[in-house]
Amino acid sequence: QDGLKQCLAEFRQQLAWVERLDVTLGPVANPVSQSASTSDTVDPENDFQREMSFYRQAQAAVLEALPRLRKLHVPTRRPDDYFAEMAKSDQQMQKIRQKLKSKQEAMERSEKAKQLRAMRKYGKKVQVEVLQRRQKEKKNMLNAVKKYQKGLSDKLDFLDEEQTSSQGNKKGSATQQTKKGPNAKRRYKNQKFGFGGKKKGSKWNTKESFNDVSSFQSKVAHNKGLRKGGKGGKKALNKRPGKRARQKMKNRAR
Repeated sequence: QDGLKQCLAEFRQQLAWVERLDVTLGPVANPVSQSASTSDTVDPENDFQREMSFYRQAQAAVLEALPRLRKLHVPTRRPDDYFAEMAKSDQQMQKIRQKLKSKQEAMERSEKAKQLRAMRKYGKKVQVEVLQRRQKEKKNMLNAVKKYQKGLSDKLDFLDEEQTSSQGNKKGSATQQTKKGPNAKRRYKNQKFGFGGKKKGSKWNTKESFNDVSSFQSKVAHNKGLRKGGKGGKKALNKRPGKRARQKMKNRAR
């Protein structure tokens, strides 16, 4: 202890207070209790109480030091044209600015990527739904066609639905809008072969056709029309054979 006091006396300098600006005070009085709180009443583990004690002690030092500085004519306010150099250089601040800017751009890119992924998922979902709806419509149309072919239904509403759906899908096509009815080739085939329907067994006899004998001709049925006057058979026998028949006869003779 004697040695410490000796060292303190050696480097202590008796200077004026304006050169030292040291103030040793306790905390300012609490405005609620109107009493100065001592260090014994402050819980060091309580952050709020500890910081408030520091704040009140600094406040007491300011209230003590400002009047003394004004008496000594020492300015305590910063002038309007005050200039102070920053603790960090402009180059360092520029680097920090670039880093913050790059970080913000990376966040924006990741947000855009998330939005694109969400849009792709939504687009795939919509596409799957459209394909499923088309398959369902096709299946329903095929079932309706089968029922119509089997005679279980006589309605052709599914054709109107198909036409409206195709027009909705190809709304922008001008050729589809101008076409009305089948083309010339289809019309010719319809005129020649009919309009579809049952083909198998169409020429079979039924009970009504079997009993209908109005178109029966006995002369034609018994081949009497060719032998009228006894000359038809002779003419048919004396008829000259055709070219292909004559060629066959020549080949056999050779």
